[in-house]
Amino acid sequence: MTTLFTRIAETARRHPDRTALEVGDDVLTYRELVDLAERTAALLSRDGTPRAVGLLAARSLPAYAGYLGALRVGAAVVPLNPAFPVARNRTMCEQTGVDVVVVDDRGAETAAAVTTGPIAELRDLPPPHRGPVPDDLDAVAYVLFTSGSTGTPKGVPIKHRNLATYLPFCAERYEVGPGARVSQAADLTFDISVFDLFVAWTSGATVVVPQADELLVPVRFVAGRGITHWFSVPSVISIARRLRALRPGVMPGLRWSIFGGERLTREQARAWATAAPNSVIMNVYGPTETTITVTDYRLPADPDQWPRTSNGTLPIGHVYPHVEAVVLGEDGRPAREGELCVRGEQRFDGYVDPAADAGRFVTTEGPSWYRTGDRVREEDGLLVHVGRVDHQVKISGYRVELGEVEGVLRDHDRVHDAVVVAVPGAGGDLVLHACYTGAPGLDRELAQAAGRRLPVYMLPFAYRHFDGFPVNANGKVDRSRLAELVGSPPKVEAPSSPVASGTDAGSPRV
Repeated sequence: MTTLFTRIAETARRHPDRTALEVGDDVLTYRELVDLAERTAALLSRDGTPRAVGLLAARSLPAYAGYLGALRVGAAVVPLNPAFPVARNRTMCEQTGVDVVVVDDRGAETAAAVTTGPIAELRDLPPPHRGPVPDDLDAVAYVLFTSGSTGTPKGVPIKHRNLATYLPFCAERYEVGPGARVSQAADLTFDISVFDLFVAWTSGATVVVPQADELLVPVRFVAGRGITHWFSVPSVISIARRLRALRPGVMPGLRWSIFGGERLTREQARAWATAAPNSVIMNVYGPTETTITVTDYRLPADPDQWPRTSNGTLPIGHVYPHVEAVVLGEDGRPAREGELCVRGEQRFDGYVDPAADAGRFVTTEGPSWYRTGDRVREEDGLLVHVGRVDHQVKISGYRVELGEVEGVLRDHDRVHDAVVVAVPGAGGDLVLHACYTGAPGLDRELAQAAGRRLPVYMLPFAYRHFDGFPVNANGKVDRSRLAELVGSPPKVEAPSSPVASGTDAGSPRV
């Protein structure tokens, strides 16, 4: 087992002249990438070795040089985002004890408001750093902050040891190596980016970074830049469908399509498979706290063989062989349905703020389990993600799993995706609002379909069509924003209470 930078340096020794990174107009071989990292490391350690380095840079050469330079000197990397509010970036720096912040041109605009410490601009770099390469597997490699869409953001430190088995396992499982061209579509504050960068750079593949305009047309980026491995949230499929970009066979060179971060629906997967007929499609799952992904499911090549689940989503499959997991029911005992808990070498040790650890770990025999907060159900030997523990709500005294209602709506052949949110009604009690994409004007049909399959207390009070769902910084559906958008009383009521039909006006486009 070795640290991240040691692995990358070894890759550079084996493949010095292979292309390691394409970002903007810059194309770097592995030899050039490591040299840039060594020179950046010298800059960062000029006034002493930093403990933590903030990256106020995105999709630019300074962002990747800063990442690798920090790892070279043994510092923890704290990705920031120039697009985030200044206060959020400042809080992330304060909580992690960032000593120096690396900036690009955009990050330099707000850097002085984010940190009172040194600001590193990668100009006139010194000669390469020649000190020993740190080899502490228990040192923190990076700290990511969870999305604020479900509560207060929490800092998640991931150590080199957590990545030691994961990276080579993924490289072999998903056939990443020399000749592969891996997209880096996710922001560096989202853990998908860790997969993209380090599965690629520890196996000899090329990381290809889309610029802002290319992110708006992901299918064109994949086809035009010869991408072989794509990893993103499923919402990207919905956006591409809305743009009518998923034409049959439009991405013939794509070999692996990996989707995670949200539940993947059959309709989304079918649309992508049509556009990328030569690609394996993987549905993966894993919280940031368990080092990116811990389960996966490989869809059969024939869509007619895809399993049908209770909620219309595709299974998250099986737990990786080097990861331990258990499903705990409401009584705290192993069950076929309940909260997924994980332990093993990929599980983090605790949040930056120890107070956030309260209630997140379960101690039984052996090491403690991390409570993911995700509800899963075993169906035909496969794990299916059925919702979040914090997405269970009480309606008229009954416990309702929002994912179950969403599954019924997704079964409609003209619905692309569905999200159900609970918002206070006129009397203050929670009521369900169903949001859907796809064909407009399905409110009454969906209400009738729900009425045939769900008990009265689970029926949505209102239905609303959206051209596309709002998403957060990580590209996931922003449930909080949806709740705000549907929080006003519906304009049209259905004849049978408690089901009502909402407006059919489109939402702001994502």
